[in-house]
Amino acid sequence: MSRSSRRDFLTSAAAGTTAATFWIPKKVYGYSRAHVTDLKASRGVSKWDLDTPALVLDLDKLEQNIAAMRGYLAGTKVGARPHAKTHKSADIAKLQLAAGAVGICTAKLSEAETLFAEGIQKICMTTANLGKAKIQRAMNLRKKNREFIQAVDYEPNARDLSDAAKAAGVTADVVVDVAVGTRSGIPAGDQALALAQLIDKLPNLRFRGMLAYDGGAQHIKGYKARHDQSLARSQDALKTFERMKASGLNAEIFSGGGTGTYNIMTKVPGYTDVQVGSYVFMDTQYLEIGNEKGDIFTDFAPSLTVMTTVVNTYFPKRMTTDAGTKALTLNKPDPIVIGEPGFRYTAGSDEFGSIQFDTANKTYKVGDKLELINPHCDPVVNLYDVFYGVRNDKVEAVWPVTARGKSQ
Repeated sequence: MSRSSRRDFLTSAAAGTTAATFWIPKKVYGYSRAHVTDLKASRGVSKWDLDTPALVLDLDKLEQNIAAMRGYLAGTKVGARPHAKTHKSADIAKLQLAAGAVGICTAKLSEAETLFAEGIQKICMTTANLGKAKIQRAMNLRKKNREFIQAVDYEPNARDLSDAAKAAGVTADVVVDVAVGTRSGIPAGDQALALAQLIDKLPNLRFRGMLAYDGGAQHIKGYKARHDQSLARSQDALKTFERMKASGLNAEIFSGGGTGTYNIMTKVPGYTDVQVGSYVFMDTQYLEIGNEKGDIFTDFAPSLTVMTTVVNTYFPKRMTTDAGTKALTLNKPDPIVIGEPGFRYTAGSDEFGSIQFDTANKTYKVGDKLELINPHCDPVVNLYDVFYGVRNDKVEAVWPVTARGKSQ
């Protein structure tokens, strides 16, 4: 897919459905009283008048994306267990749960702790808690939250968890992380089955099933290639899950998949839920993977954008903005300027973005605003304190990025 075709699509991308309004938050982490007052004063302001760089969330498109995922999965036996590492937001997690999600995922314990403090209970942590301090924190969270599930992929860690759970007077719910690829997880087959059987015997652990997330499959370009490779790569995990069930284990969870494979992994027998994340926002990385209809992934609308200001126009066919690496990351493909298919945006400088162009739809001056589709939504969200939730381009809500910086 060409860069210009992605830009042309985004130029004409339509807003979604209308829904109830929101004004949040009850708490805003790390802000002074004056800053909170400023945030509340943003309600009703045009997104084009926000101080920049600003992280903007189109509420209509957000709701449209959540509804689209729910609608698709309603026709299958598979549920959604959205990954909060994408949005790090208690407010968005609550919308997902209200739309029927079976729970949410977190990548890190600190994310789970922070989201639980804001009322999220159905949490599955998809990475293992290693080390005495982290295991103790995990058991403290389990004492407060009976619906907390955590992953394990090594036998010594399972034994440590059981000992810590006994000391804390709890039974910890555990899933085995089974590798699909080499990033994390225990190899499928005999090793994974043996670990699951050990967990089932340990006195203070409760075995709940397995995770098998194929991160490498999410961005395979072309639907057919992604479809065929994902299903082929899932076979070892599927056989492992079937062996767990056949051995009498309580294998009630068989979870994996993501935004790129949400409509593929539903074809795997026994799959219970998909760990979709980026579907709520979208980004340039996902737009280019294509879908069943063509080269652009249009299943979900780009709802998350960054507003930036032009700060230099002295040089011909070049402009500088105030959104560089610290606002957009160095991820590729580059950001896309909505409405300007001829613009080539680079975020290579810490503080500044650079635009080169041969043609433009208007003449720009210093102080003008531009709206960008970001390269990779997960790390971009982690750069900001708040989302400005807009409807019809007017700020309707200011939501904190609840778990910003929670990487432990």
